[in-house]
Amino acid sequence: MWNWLRQIKDSITQKTTGLMRMQFWRKAVEDIYCNNPPHQPVAVALWRAVKRHNLSKMWFTKIIDEREKNLDDRAYRNIQELEAYAENTQSALLYLTLEMLGVKDIHADHAASHIGKAQGIVTCLRATPYHCTRRKVFLPMDICMLHGVSQEDFIRCKQEKNVRDVIYDIASQAHIHLEHARSFSKKVPVKAYPAFYHTVALDDYLYNIRKVDFNIFHPSLQKRNTLLPLYLYIRTWKKTY
Repeated sequence: MWNWLRQIKDSITQKTTGLMRMQFWRKAVEDIYCNNPPHQPVAVALWRAVKRHNLSKMWFTKIIDEREKNLDDRAYRNIQELEAYAENTQSALLYLTLEMLGVKDIHADHAASHIGKAQGIVTCLRATPYHCTRRKVFLPMDICMLHGVSQEDFIRCKQEKNVRDVIYDIASQAHIHLEHARSFSKKVPVKAYPAFYHTVALDDYLYNIRKVDFNIFHPSLQKRNTLLPLYLYIRTWKKTY
């Protein structure tokens, strides 16, 4: 379901089409919680997960609502707006994952909130070169204005210092969220850790973007790190996130 919702925005040419697809999933969630899932493989699998783990309907609703608002295809006005989007999509998905793991813990929830926000920010950065090829820029406008950078500067793939400063500020916010999440690590139940191991990929991207001096268009940022599975294994072995 998550991939379907995520792909809707990039697969449509008219907002009306996107709204119709969102409505399908909104009704599917309602039917799932009425014990009457639609005859669609993903919806049936989701119904089984809801029944097995007693998942909260609220998180599904938040994800759909936020994805629907995001169909407007405009830049985030500020970093807080990007963080709110991440909280209601990425963090909400982590809250559901914690429920599936049987974790009910306020510290785990706090960690999930910050990791979800970091995930949302990194996803926005990672997708920027692709969006620029379509003449679209979604980076927070307040940070762009602070450094005197226009959307056209990104569309033209400029690499001047002020453009890199925008990326630095945004990436730094993702790093701060990861540090906040880790400040709870000693209080978070160990059985919650599997929900957070994807921080390996976030750390890898933030490390690589520092290496290229925050040039968002550097080709190396589009390459897959073949060592990520090893890093993940080490983190699971050490029981850290």
